[in-house]
This record gives sequence, structure tokens and C-alpha cells, in this order.
Amino acid sequence: MTAVVIASAARTPIGAFNGGLSSVPAHALGEAVIREALKRAKTDPAEVTEVILGQVLTAGQGQNPARQAAVNAGIPVEKSAFGVNQVCGSGLRAVALGYQAVREGDAEVMVVGGQESMSLSPHVMHLRNGTKMGSAELLDTMLKDGLWDAFQGYHMGVTAENVARNWNLTREEQDAFAVASQQKAEAAIKAGRFKHEIVPVTIKTRKGDVVIDTDEHPKFGTTIESLAKLRPAFAKDGTVTAGNASGINDGA
Repeated sequence: MTAVVIASAARTPIGAFNGGLSSVPAHALGEAVIREALKRAKTDPAEVTEVILGQVLTAGQGQNPARQAAVNAGIPVEKSAFGVNQVCGSGLRAVALGYQAVREGDAEVMVVGGQESMSLSPHVMHLRNGTKMGSAELLDTMLKDGLWDAFQGYHMGVTAENVARNWNLTREEQDAFAVASQQKAEAAIKAGRFKHEIVPVTIKTRKGDVVIDTDEHPKFGTTIESLAKLRPAFAKDGTVTAGNASGINDGA
């Protein structure tokens, strides 16, 4: 087996839902990160064997978003690229697959990671057979393809409630963990500890270029008291709220 090393790593800022990165397709975020990761590794794009990117919400994003990111980042069209959808584990699965390819001698240089734009996930309607009469429902692909349990028929927030109940996690414990996470993120951002890993994203607007270079999701000033005021989001008597649940974000 071949020894495997991670030569470099980079990421975009984590954009808030409908925030600063909301107009940027996932493949464009992936492109920016691939360019920077190759630059940091001092690797010619032509040396890349293959690109694997995790992505869950691909509806309306064009053919093979992973390949879009790879080719637009300068990787030759002769190189292959594909996406992985294992829901929350998609990006990590891409890393594991890249590791396996190098370890087994099937590849020398792999570019792996994840890209997602939850803000750009579209609402869709099936009209191919026509609607003879009455209303037609628009489906939110962020829910249908990403946040809705296909087997149990409920929101993943309900799964969080199930986990909390099964492991006897109280509302207070969840809020305390969330506050600690928010406060650590705030301290790290203010100290500039994430600057070295972030690739700034430039967005062109009618008023000029806007540069997004800082994580948007952390809520500065979060306290136990502020989280305690939030109502349960998924069950009337639940413990999961908008303050202690996973975020809805954009990034790569």
C-alpha cells in the first residue's frame, strides 16, 4: 500500500442562509477552493488524477457539478470528476474515497472535499405530464432532497429530537453545548485564527465587488439566556431549537 498524505487544505467562509454567498453556485465555491488548495500544495492541475466532491443539493445545478468545479479550476478536461451524496457524510466520504484511491495505487494526486449552496436549492414542480385541473405543488428541494427522512417521512430536526430523547440529552445540555460552540467560534474569528484556511470569495455587484472572507454563521454575543428564549422548532414539547440545531449554510 502507498503512504498517503494531505498536501494542503482550504475552504471558503461559511455563508449564512441567504447571506453573502447566496448568489454563488456550489460549483463556483468548489472551484475557488480547488484553485487555492492546488496553489498551496504547489501542484500543477495537470498532475491531478481525479476530483471527488460531496454535494447533496444538485437539483438545477447543471450536469456533474463536481466536474464543473474541477474544469473551471483549471484541471484538464481529460481528468475525471464525480460527486458523492451520502447526505451529511458526503464530504467526508469523498475524502475517504480519495484516500483509498491513493493507498491502493489507483491514483497519485486526488482533489477531494465538498461543496454546497443551500440558498440556491430550487423549488420544483413536476409538469412533464401536464396539470389537467387544479393547483400544482412546488417542492422545496432543500427539504425533499436534503433535510427530509425518506424512510420515516419527517424532518431531520425530528431525528435530532429522537437522538436527544434516546440519549437523555436535556434542553439545557444542548443549549450549553451550542453556546460554547458559538463563543469558541466568535473568539477564534476575532483572533483571526481561521484566516489562514479561508479562501476569500469575491462577488460582483452593481455597486462594485464585495469580498466575503469571514464566517457568517456564528452569532456573536450568543448566551444561555438568549437561547433559552427560543421555542422548540420541531416538536411542541421538544428540546431542539433554531439556536442549538445544525445550521443552514453555503460553502465549500
